[in-house]
Formats: sequence, structure tokens, C-alpha cells
Amino acid sequence: MRDAEITLREVKAEDLPVFFLHQADPDAAAMAEFKSRDEAAFIAHWRKIMEDGLVLKRTILFNGEVAGNIVSFIVEGRREVGYWIGREYWGKGLATKALELFLEAETDRPIYAGVSKNNTASIRVLEKCGFTDAGPAENGFRLMKKE
Repeated sequence: MRDAEITLREVKAEDLPVFFLHQADPDAAAMAEFKSRDEAAFIAHWRKIMEDGLVLKRTILFNGEVAGNIVSFIVEGRREVGYWIGREYWGKGLATKALELFLEAETDRPIYAGVSKNNTASIRVLEKCGFTDAGPAENGFRLMKKE
């Protein structure tokens, strides 16, 4: 990844088909323990995200290519962060760098992340970015927090 450029930018409508393919990947969905949406439901969900002024949303670019997305939103009165990286970009340090960059723009603290307790790669990304356990795992998910 030495010469790779990882950047974030505003989400554009033309990013959504790539985001859809990422979340439709059965291996990625299984690792995240997330049920993929069909295309109509996915686009409707992202339209809501794009219109919500309380959601900070960014497209993750890897050498200029759409590699994933990262968002922060309010859940149960707390700000949470979530990200999704296309499988072809896994193992390149992209998620860690993208989260570091995102946390420069998203300054609300504490900030939380819900992650499958079996998703060791994502747990490691969160730990590298300063997140710690925020309580016991529930329903197979860990809640992590950054102060």
C-alpha cells in the first residue's frame, strides 16, 4: 500500500451502484453479520442517508476508485460510525486509514461502533483507531467506543 492514496469525499449518487455491489457480496455480509438488501431497498435506504443532515457520509477512494463508504449517525441517542469496504480492498490497511481520516472530520465524542464479535478484522481496525469495549456483547455484537 506504500504508493496507494486513500481519500474521502462527499458521497455522489453514482457511488451507490458500487456500494450496492459491496454490500451484496455474500462473504462480506456473512463476516459483518449483516443481511444484504435488494437493490430497490438499498437505494431507498441510501436516499434517506443522503437527505439526512445529521448523517456524515463519505465515499472512500483508493487510488481514485470507489472502495467503500463510511458514515456516522445517531442511534439510541448516541453517535455511531459504520463503514463498508469492498472485498477487493481488504487487507490493504484501507479501513484503518479511512477511519482515521473520517474521525478528523467527525469530532463528536464519545463515538461508538457496533461490530460483529466474529469480525476480528474490523475489531482490529477500531482498536487501532482508539476504540475500546463499551460493554458486553449483545446479540453477537460488540459495542465499542472512542472518547
